[in-house]
Amino acid sequence: MTGYYIIIGISMLVSWWVSSRLKSKFEYYSNVHLRNGLSGKEVAEKMLRDNGINDVQVISVPGQLTDHYNPADKTVNLSEGVYMQRNAAAAAVAAHECGHAVQHAVGYSMLNLRSKLVPVVNITSNLMQFVLLAGIGIMAATRSIEDPNGNTAVLAIGVAMFAMTTLFAFVTLPVEYDASNRAMKWLKDTGTVTQEEFVGVQDSLKWAARTYVVAAIGSLAQLLYWGSLLLGGRRN
Repeated sequence: MTGYYIIIGISMLVSWWVSSRLKSKFEYYSNVHLRNGLSGKEVAEKMLRDNGINDVQVISVPGQLTDHYNPADKTVNLSEGVYMQRNAAAAAVAAHECGHAVQHAVGYSMLNLRSKLVPVVNITSNLMQFVLLAGIGIMAATRSIEDPNGNTAVLAIGVAMFAMTTLFAFVTLPVEYDASNRAMKWLKDTGTVTQEEFVGVQDSLKWAARTYVVAAIGSLAQLLYWGSLLLGGRRN
């Protein structure tokens, strides 16, 4: 299990660094005030209107960086630091979340796939650690002269469950990048932000996207570790 803890430690360290950079970027660009004076809420509403979306509501939610689009009730949820703020960081986040609303409206295939995976991942993510640990325990308890590797069936189930969460993490990447690209294109094409403000939008969304990249790579590294235990046990 030493290798697993090393992977977890490295993943957490890189994730912490990227998250820290993201927060510092948002703090910096929160001081770049929009010349048009639009708030995050107003930017979001304008982007929705410009894309012909009239059935999505923009609402405020508590917390920091808790912004998200909910396709179930068609709401763009903006955190307190975005909803009423009038700066480049707020515009970036608001437009990004509306990018997901646009994806939903046009039937973007990767968003549809991600939505279909959500119920499965909600179940597997809650159970997989217990199944993996149980699998390791069963392997150790069932080893014998006739079967030196023990029973790997439960571990195989755990690895399959982990594979679903890893797949979800990688499916999330094009969804997030596409939403950011839609946001940046709209902000630039409509002149909603100036060139100086656009630089802040780009930089903010770039670091936000990197959090998803780190999560996906970390998930893959853990999957490969568990997979190596399973395949190693079956080969021996």
